[in-house]
Amino acid sequence: MGEYILAEANGRVIPKRDVIFGISGMANEMAAKEGKEKVINGTVGSLLDDEGNLMILSSVVEALKELAPGDFADYAPIGGLPSFHKAVIKETFGDFVPKGYTRAVATPGGTGAIRNTIVNYSKVGDQILTSDWFWGPYHTIAQEHGRSITTFTLFDENSSFHQKAFREKVAELGETQGKVVILLNTPANNPTGFSVSDEDWDGIVKTLTEEGKKGHPVTLFVDAAYLDYAGDPKAVRQFLRKLDNLSARILIIVGYSMSKGYTLYGMRGGAMICLSSSEEIADEFKKVCEQSCRGTWSNCTRAVQALITKVHQEPALLQKVEEERATFREVLLERGRAFEQGAKECGLKIIPYDGGFFASVPCNQPESVVDELMKEGIFLVPLGKGIRVAVSALPLEKLVLLPARIKVAMDKF
Repeated sequence: MGEYILAEANGRVIPKRDVIFGISGMANEMAAKEGKEKVINGTVGSLLDDEGNLMILSSVVEALKELAPGDFADYAPIGGLPSFHKAVIKETFGDFVPKGYTRAVATPGGTGAIRNTIVNYSKVGDQILTSDWFWGPYHTIAQEHGRSITTFTLFDENSSFHQKAFREKVAELGETQGKVVILLNTPANNPTGFSVSDEDWDGIVKTLTEEGKKGHPVTLFVDAAYLDYAGDPKAVRQFLRKLDNLSARILIIVGYSMSKGYTLYGMRGGAMICLSSSEEIADEFKKVCEQSCRGTWSNCTRAVQALITKVHQEPALLQKVEEERATFREVLLERGRAFEQGAKECGLKIIPYDGGFFASVPCNQPESVVDELMKEGIFLVPLGKGIRVAVSALPLEKLVLLPARIKVAMDKF
């Protein structure tokens, strides 16, 4: 009967298990049998303390407790509470006030924002462009909706953003498809921790503008899931100014995730925010994305929408959240620097780390190296071009020593 019994593959390639959660499960099994001290679990995409417990913003927990019962139990509007829209735009854009038109739609985390972007701004059969270092579920989301992922080379010979590779791939898709949808995960890219510089944003905008002049609509989705852990909050948002007041053929969509910014991974709060020089196109964005919401998850969790509204309506609470988040951010950045230092000391080449939850090691045989490290109780995630390390989940002392262990395993192959 083939691989499936009653289910239809519908053109998809469905893995036997999710790589990340599968390897993490193996790490947990070993920890239960042999003790946590025997295991280094560098797969977890959450911020953990040195004992392996979730780091959760206490200010957010207290604010949640103060919400009214109706804020938990009642439906939210399909596209989200109007007060949530205002708050999440402020949360995402910070001090930057766009000249163009913004609209927000609530989504279940950043994943929902990616899904709605792909479905509404590409056709079935289209290729969606992203970098060759990307979050694996991009492929899954595209495949689920009859699209596919194609990539450009992220890094040039100087480990900077590869403008030429990006420009050529955008032009190629513009010619073959008549439009281009781009997923760009920055700042603090997952899986590398790399952030596109403000200077490199100038080159990206130039490429988008050139494509728009050819008559090819371009949708740029900025996956900003790790925005709050990429560095100084004002500095990492400066790039948004470069995306304002572009041609109406260029639609900017920013994906925001409360999983990271509010340490509420399981409550699935997020938003997609458009920025356009055309009010008509901004209104269309809201209409089509709300229709997609209705046809999939219907509406999102009301409690997280009420929470972020409360935070932005109470200055003292907002200050407390920002101060506590700054402490968490420094813990994370210190861990990233420790991993960089360990790599430097043992001569292990890694991708430049700017911030976020992950760092990556280029590797020609990632599966083999990860399997070898598992024998030592080290659990990491194999990627197409290397190995991902969750600096968010490991204490400093392990991150300093881990690069040498990785290098020894790599040298065997």
